[in-house]
Amino acid sequence: MQVSHANNVKIYNLSAGKALPEWLTDRQKRKLQHKDDDVRRRLELIQDFEMPCVSNCVKVSPDEQFICASGTYKPRFRCYSVHELCLKFEHGLDSNVVNFQFLSEDYSKVCFLQDDRFVEFHSQFGRLFRMRLPKYGRDLAYYPPSCDMYFVGVSPEINRINLEKGRFMKPLVSTATEINCCEFNPVNYLFGCGTKLGHLDCWDPRSRGNVGTLDIATSNFVQDFNIQEIPEITAMKFRNDGLTVALGTSTGHILLYDLRAQKPFHVKDHNYELPIKSIEFEDSQNLVLSMDSKILKLWNRNTGKHLTAIEPGVNLNQLCLVPNSGLLFLANEAPKILTYFIPALGPAPKWCSSLDSMTEELEEKTESSVYDDYKFVTRTELEELGLEHLIGTNLLRSVMHGFFIDIRLYHKAKAMSDPFAYNNYRKSKVREKIEQERANRVQLKKLPVVNKELAQKLMEEDEAQKANPRKRVNKAVSSILKDDRFAAMFNNPDFQIDPESEEYRLINPVMSKLDKARRKREEKYALAKQFKPVEGEDELEGRPSDEEGSSSSEDEHTWAEEVRKEHRKVTQERKMKEQMLQREEKRKMRLFELKDGEELGVKSDVNKKKEAKKSLAERLEATDKPLAGGSIGNKEITFSLKKEKKGNKLVEERNLHHSERRKLKRAAGTLLEKPKNKFWMGKKI
Repeated sequence: MQVSHANNVKIYNLSAGKALPEWLTDRQKRKLQHKDDDVRRRLELIQDFEMPCVSNCVKVSPDEQFICASGTYKPRFRCYSVHELCLKFEHGLDSNVVNFQFLSEDYSKVCFLQDDRFVEFHSQFGRLFRMRLPKYGRDLAYYPPSCDMYFVGVSPEINRINLEKGRFMKPLVSTATEINCCEFNPVNYLFGCGTKLGHLDCWDPRSRGNVGTLDIATSNFVQDFNIQEIPEITAMKFRNDGLTVALGTSTGHILLYDLRAQKPFHVKDHNYELPIKSIEFEDSQNLVLSMDSKILKLWNRNTGKHLTAIEPGVNLNQLCLVPNSGLLFLANEAPKILTYFIPALGPAPKWCSSLDSMTEELEEKTESSVYDDYKFVTRTELEELGLEHLIGTNLLRSVMHGFFIDIRLYHKAKAMSDPFAYNNYRKSKVREKIEQERANRVQLKKLPVVNKELAQKLMEEDEAQKANPRKRVNKAVSSILKDDRFAAMFNNPDFQIDPESEEYRLINPVMSKLDKARRKREEKYALAKQFKPVEGEDELEGRPSDEEGSSSSEDEHTWAEEVRKEHRKVTQERKMKEQMLQREEKRKMRLFELKDGEELGVKSDVNKKKEAKKSLAERLEATDKPLAGGSIGNKEITFSLKKEKKGNKLVEERNLHHSERRKLKRAAGTLLEKPKNKFWMGKKI
């Protein structure tokens, strides 16, 4: 558990501490508790109070007996019991949840607004009914007197679903193009909508008519904070008095309005220019809790005085304040759902009343990171350590693009692969400590080790600007030398400028301007030492006393020409290098191999296609060429297929036999003819 004292207000981070890996068994976890003090002192308020990757929403049920949260990946809904302080059940969903709303006092009836335009109604056993909205939704609200669900989104229509009849009702039409948020006033059930145009539309659910519109752009805060665009209303919250409403804008401002007035009575700026995501009122301390994606701020509602702030270092999604207590939950872009306890905000809830005494006993000042007993290494780092043979064993756990390895094994392998790593690390730390102590001494103008010439030029330019008040001040020159973000450019050898590189040569004309200015100043100072001014003589007319303005204009005029010349020179050298490489390649001996399917000789593509269609016998008949040879040694041979002699003899014998049979055979045509009639003396015999 970590504790911070922001603005002298204690903030206990109950979700801090070591996160045990999921693959550890219960027995291994118990062993770690006996061996490791950090694990034993770790405070886990609710067991497994996390999501696999990201938590989108977190809320407390109206009876304050259950804490529900939605997240991803995969999309799911989890319910935790405050009596058991553990997970009660978990439901899988088809898509991510934009927001959800309790329809009963406990978890038995819940409505989910999903990012694929679907609305799901869940009961104790799971999904009860599912229906689709006409447009994508952004927020939802429940009207208990008539059992109506209100949905707003990327359209001017406010869709209504009557849960008693089970059908859509006639929508309410707004004048805005899109609506970002909505909520019912807990006192008079006035329905408010925050639009993209910066309007707060108020509707009476009984008459289903618009009772008023508030335009935040008409107030003076747009001019006071120099806002260039129309602010959108991204979050809103009604106070329990029924008259006060807080509006969060896309520019990072919170406007507190009295519904009876047109102008806000207080405006709070987050100074991050990020859209406000959640707003809560704390009536006992008269505080307002406003949250954007980076920070949660607590400030006084009447005076705007800052109380404290929480900046966890991850992007925040939603704020949930446990009623009548100082405990709050933050849904964020990390697996753990952040849990904070602020005693100045209120006492601990009844279901964890021992938290007041535990926070003082378990308070720590050391900050421990996640997975301290394991080291994440990539495959290349594993090969450098010589441990690639451990891939697939129990000593390595594959995660994403690398592996988790025990920190003790990592240190042993690191010591064997690089035995002088610790000595180098120790020397660097000692050197840093000495440099920090030297910083307290009297500082002299000393050039850095890296990029001395650049630092000298920048220092001379800075001195010239201070010496000449008429000259336009270049803030970038002094900021580079004094800004810590550019300190590595003069300390790290990796940032050493190479004057032979093409990039430096192309910008060298611009850098040479500093050299010319330095030379001119030296010449001017040398001449000034040789002469002294004559008393009583005025300056000549038409000649300014400061010649640097004209000289600087001439330098600026010649920059473009110098850059062009240097660019031509670089391109010519590049072409000469390419030509030299081509000549060297031509001089080298190269071997060529005939491609598959190609024949020696030049042939057109048409002839190649015709020859490819011919059979092998036709190709062999067409190549009746004798054996030829060349001086290099290449040979060309032609051949023709001949049939075997045995086959030819059989054919000849068969033909001879057929010819002999034709000569000896007797024709049978005479036997088939009809006998002719014979006549004698004119009579048939």
